[in-house]
Order: sequence, then C-alpha cells, then structure tokens
Amino acid sequence: MLDYLIKNGFIIHGDESAPVKTNIGIQGDKIVYIGDEMVDAGNVVDATGLIVSPGFIDTHAHSEFTILADGRAEGKLSQGVTTEINGNCGLSAAPLYGDAFEHREADLKELSIKERWSTFREYFSILQSKGIAINFATLCGHGNARASVIGYKNTISDKSNFLKMKNLLSDALKDGAKGLSTGLIYPPGVYSDTEELIELSKVISRESRDGIYTSHMRSEGDGLIEAIEEVIRIGREAGVNVHISHIKTAGEQNWSKIDKAIETIENARNSGVRLTCDRYPYIASSTDLDTILPSWAYDGGVEEELRRLKDPAIREKIKAKISSNSDDYWKGIYVSSVAKSENKWMEGENIFDIALKVGKKPDDAALNILIDEKARAGAIFFSMNENNLKQFLSLPYVMIGSDSSARCFSGMTCTGRPHPRGFGSFPRFIGKYVRDEGFMDLSKAINKITCLPALTFKLAKRGLIKEGYYADLTVFNYEKINDTATFKEPYRKAEGIAYVFVNGALAFKEREFTGSLSGRILR
Repeated sequence: MLDYLIKNGFIIHGDESAPVKTNIGIQGDKIVYIGDEMVDAGNVVDATGLIVSPGFIDTHAHSEFTILADGRAEGKLSQGVTTEINGNCGLSAAPLYGDAFEHREADLKELSIKERWSTFREYFSILQSKGIAINFATLCGHGNARASVIGYKNTISDKSNFLKMKNLLSDALKDGAKGLSTGLIYPPGVYSDTEELIELSKVISRESRDGIYTSHMRSEGDGLIEAIEEVIRIGREAGVNVHISHIKTAGEQNWSKIDKAIETIENARNSGVRLTCDRYPYIASSTDLDTILPSWAYDGGVEEELRRLKDPAIREKIKAKISSNSDDYWKGIYVSSVAKSENKWMEGENIFDIALKVGKKPDDAALNILIDEKARAGAIFFSMNENNLKQFLSLPYVMIGSDSSARCFSGMTCTGRPHPRGFGSFPRFIGKYVRDEGFMDLSKAINKITCLPALTFKLAKRGLIKEGYYADLTVFNYEKINDTATFKEPYRKAEGIAYVFVNGALAFKEREFTGSLSGRILR
C-alpha cells in the first residue's frame, strides 16, 4: 500500500511537456507510481481540477539564520516552495572565523540563536538537529571567506591570504556547498578585484565539476554592462558555470540598457559560457539601508562606518555623494526593518516622509537612522521598470528567486515589514504574469521554477515528476493562485496553493501548515 495517492490532477512534469491528467503514488520520500490506475494508498488526495507540479525551487534565498531560528519556513511553504538555494550575495552560514564571526553576532542574538559554529559541517549538524520544513542547499559566501581571513579592510589579498581563502572555499565545497557567491556592492566583497574572484572560482572548477559561481554584481545600474562582462570573464577564465543574481536595470537612467545587457549575456552563452540568471517578479529591491553609502564608508567594519557617519567633515563628504535633487529618489526608499522599539514607526515609511516628520533633510534623516540603528536598518528601493522586468522573466535561462529569507507568520521571524517577495514571488509569477497576462505557456513557466533550477544547481532527483524522484510536490488551483502580500502588509498567505509535499510528507494542506519538518540539507 502506498502512503499517498494524488488522483485526477493535471500533472505538469517540469520538463515543458503538456499537462497530463493522471495519478501519482508516493511511498516514503519518493514518487513510485505515475499512471491511470487507482492503486491502494493510506491517504488519498483528490486533485480534480488542480495542477500537480514539482515543488517550486527558490533559486535565491537568504534563510541561513531565520530557518535556524524557526525551521517552519511558513512564508516559503505557503507559496509552494519546497527547496531553497541559500548563501547568496556573498553571505552564507559559514565559514565564520575572526571578523566574519564577530560581524554575525548581532544577527544571531537578534534571532535568539544560542548555538555557534565556524564550518558548514558544524552548521549543518545544528540545522539538521533542529529540523526544517523545506530543503536547504547553500553556496559559500565570498564575503564570509574574505572577512574570515582579511576582515572588512579595503585591501587586495596577498598570496598568503589567497591560500587561506582558497582553503576555506575548498573545505566548504567538501562539506556540501554548491559553489561560490559574491556580493560585490557589500563589504568586504566590494574590495575584491576580478583576479581574486577568478582564482577562487578556479577552486570550484578544480574540485567540484558541478559547482557554480553566482554574483550580486558590482553594479546593476550605471555600471551594469561592465558588471555583466566581469561575470562572463570569470566564467570564461575560471572554466566555471556562472549565474547572475536578481538581474535588473536599476535607476530610470539605466532602463534603456536592457537590450545591450541581454545581447551581452546571449553572446557569451552562444560562445560557450554557461550563464544563467534569477529574478524576483517585483520592481522594488530590498537590502540594507547603508548601501546608499559610497563603498569607502564601509572600510574597516561597522564601527569605522559609524565613526565616519558621526564625523561632521566626513559626513559632509558622504552627503555630497548620496544627496539627490529629486524628492522622488527618497520617496522611493522605504524602511523595512529597524531594531529599536522607538524607531518601529518608521517601518513601512519612506525616507522623504520620515524626514518631514523629524524635521530633517532626507539625506540627514537617512544617515541618522543608520547611526541610531548601528547600520542594521533594512530598506526597500523602488528603482525598476515593469516592461524590463517582463523582458527578463521571459528569457529561457532566467529563473525565479525570491531574494528573501524564510519567515513565519508568528514567532521570532515575524518582525518588521519585509519585502512581500518572501511570501508571494511564486504565486505572483504564475498568477499575474503567466495566467492573467498570458506571458508564457504554463508548462514553460513551471520548468523555470522546478527542473531548470534543479539542473542549474545540481539537485539530484528533484525538479521533475518522475518515478524514483523525491516527492517534492506542489498542488495548486491555476484559476485562483495569486499573491496577497503587500509592501504594507507582507505577512499574508498566497491564494490557490492547495497542498505541498516535501520528501513525501504533507507539509501544507488547504492553507494550513501540518507542522511537518521533513526538509533536508542538500549537499
């Protein structure tokens, strides 16, 4: 007898083939039967009128700490996600030594995480012992390796430091990391040169045939084309697969660069560079508020950054770099998270309005927030174009990544006003862009969020509905699937997700969580 039989659903296998009405049998953690017969099962799910898809794969997540604090991952499960790729933008759970370890202490304390670790092996052991609701794969953050060896100094690595970073990356790959990620607008990644990234990427090509280099590039706006060219150069010279994180044209003055950006990418692909991308289906981004600062302001770490913000002469130099003659610029930056209770009123408000309320100019108001919050404030930036978003999403090598952490609707991770992409990216992609706007065939859309990510990040026996594959499945109503999360109210469940199975266990049923923690670490 099977554990589950999902009957009468329209099966989309994940390989772009047309939907087929049939049944799926689950035994243990695997799909063991696909066919028209009504075989015996302990539990029967009637999927009449529903789509049965491989579980959605979030190719760009930041859950290393939130999922350790609360493994239920409700924000992801409720939108049909069964697997995340973490460790993006140069930040991962490990390695954590020296300055990298100290820098993460505030994050761990904020989430009441008592355990401490240095390596992926130690982190995986802790995570596995706590239990997680979805599958967890990760990259190794270049920022982690660099900060562990060099700290947050604006300096080029020497041979000794190079060797130490290479050894940390090698250990991470042996422990199960999928590759290397960079965050080249953040410290300390912003201080690295291309040669450093090429040499580290050679470690991937040498030690992990299936490894990948992913990048939050040096620029997604004014220097967009040059940044894409750097990724291509790394892929070509290191002989490694490369992946551009959250591809975009940021800033109205850069919207016209989309055709050149796509041409540059496709020329590289046609010449043999294995290049893919991800993108979230929104025109607002979200990251730390202090990314508005010039890169030299970060040199030396957070304490040095705060010292510069407090120094009147240096502060004026910073303001000269970030001041904008356009009120719309500051109206497009919203505070998403603060730590201090007396500043909570700012969450969900834009910098322009905050400045009016506190009687300051917008640049001074923003810098004061950074000082008061010890550079830990989060922000949402409206800087993108809807037509460009659609053009990127339509590309066959662009996948969906939420660029968000796994949060829950209650408890430790239910704080602030995070970007709604953490609760609605996948239903929004399918409901708004595929169904409502007829933007692409549903089977192709499902391939973008299942099979293609599994192939790109080498997730064995996942991303397809196939006998012998793991039973990660999302069952949804195509007519009803929609995102409901907003920028003002992000903690809202999506509509239309009926059932979610993770490794054969029913994790989400009719808008309710079952409490299952059947997720696994994918190494």
